[in-house]
This record gives sequence, C-alpha cells and structure tokens, in this order.
Amino acid sequence: MAETNVAQPISLDPSRRRRLAEFWYYFSENRGAVIGFWLFVLLVIVALLAPVIAPHLPYAQYRDAVLVPPFWEEGGRAAFPLGTDPVGRDILSRLLYGAQYSLFIGVVVTTIALVGGIVIGVIAGYFGGWIDTVIMRIMDVILAFPSLLLALVLVAVLGPGLTNAMIAIALVLQPHFVRLTRAAVMTEKGREYVTAARVSGAGSLRLMFRTILPNTMAPLIVQATLSFSSAILDAAALGFLGMGAQPPTPEWGTMLAEAREFILRAWWVVTFPGVAILITVLAINLVGDGLRDALDPKLKRS
Repeated sequence: MAETNVAQPISLDPSRRRRLAEFWYYFSENRGAVIGFWLFVLLVIVALLAPVIAPHLPYAQYRDAVLVPPFWEEGGRAAFPLGTDPVGRDILSRLLYGAQYSLFIGVVVTTIALVGGIVIGVIAGYFGGWIDTVIMRIMDVILAFPSLLLALVLVAVLGPGLTNAMIAIALVLQPHFVRLTRAAVMTEKGREYVTAARVSGAGSLRLMFRTILPNTMAPLIVQATLSFSSAILDAAALGFLGMGAQPPTPEWGTMLAEAREFILRAWWVVTFPGVAILITVLAINLVGDGLRDALDPKLKRS
C-alpha cells in the first residue's frame, strides 16, 4: 500500500526565528518607532481601501457646496466631514486618495534610488582607484546643491509632472545610498570570508553582489526608510510649487498649492493636507529610528 505524503507545515529555522525575535525586541524598545509603525500600517490600509471608504470621488465637484467648513463648524455638512475645497470637492475623499499617491511616490523613488545607489556604490567600493574617484566626485557635485533646488532644476529640464518629479527626486537621493554602500563595501572586502570566497574561485560579480552586499544591507535599510519620507516631502514641495503632480490630481502638495489663496478665509483647505503630510513623514521617520536601533549592533544594549 503506497505511503501518503503528508504536507509538513512550513516553519522558520531556529536561528532565523531568534534573529527575528531579537530584531523585534530592540525595535519595540523604541516606543516612538512602534507608534510610527502602526501609523504607517494605518496609512497603507487607508490607501488600499480609499475607493471603498471615501465618501465621494476625488474629482467630483459639488457647485452648491463650495468652501463648506468641516461638519463641526457652523454651516458644515455631514456629507463633507472635513469640508470642501474652492471648487466643491470633498477634502476627506481627496486626502484618502492622496495617500495612494504618497505611498506610490515613496516606493518608486526609494526603489530607484536604492537600486541605482547600490550598484554604483558596490562598483566604486570594490574596484577603487580611478573608478571610485570619478564616481565619488560626481556624487559630491550632486550633494553640493540643495536637494530641493536640484530637483527643481531637473524637473524644469524634464518638464513638470509627477513622473519627472519622481525621477528628479530619485537622482537627488541616490548619492546617499552610493556613499553608504561604498563605505560598507570597502570595510567588508578585506575580511576573511571575502578572501576565502575569492580563493575558492568566485568571480567579481559574485563577490560583489552575493558575498559582500548581503552583509552591508543594515544601514541601507535605515537610509531607505528615511529616504521614503524625504521622497514624500520633496514630492509635496514640488507639487506645491507647481512642478510635481498637476491639478486636479489629489496629491497632498498639489492640494496645498490650489488652496493657498484661501488660507485666511477657509483654514481647512490648507490645514488637513498639511497635517496629512506631517503625520506621514513623522511616522516613517520614527520607524527609521527604530530600524536604526534594531539593526545597528553598536546601538544595541546588552
């Protein structure tokens, strides 16, 4: 009689479970990081469920409800909990849909900057010599300019728009990843395990991306988290200046730009997008601090 194969439950090996438990222990020691983590999770849920929970479409205009205040003020309506903007669009709905744009911007910009910075930084740190000199001088030139000013120049060259704004911000943030990767690779490439891999016949590509790179990821993860918040903030700034997402896109910076002339007589059209940007950036920065505490062995307490 044939034996029946019973599927075994998939489980992590003890060493990996121990590392995950240790990571969560040091991360949870930072109360601010835990609060920021749950705020970020809430932001992700809100962004994913925006089409379901938003009371109105983000582009729908109600001509009989222009600049309606929040529901708790005199003249407010329950149908528009946070009020409406100068053309009668529901602010709450636009904020919820705007969370999708903010997360999309953060993911795309951070991915481009991280991948490009890792490749360039590994090449510079591994080969050294004139290759390292040329790469690092280019990175120094980029870092010499204020980030927002350089992003504005790049968007002016490429043309206004969300896509070009994301490309410009990614190029501005890339030098930080290049410098971190280069420094980590230069530290690791002289260690015994790298020498052993080289002696065993590993080629340069394998040494760079399979042997050295996995041991340099901790600071890059922290930098990626902080760059995520910087990307959202810079995109909002470009949108506010009219160089990022263009109206009527419900992006938070663009919402601020459209509402700035009404700041004195309709405070809600400026306040709520600004608070959304503040909470999102603060939450991500708190998570970045927690990751730094959990991943940097020098900061771990015995």
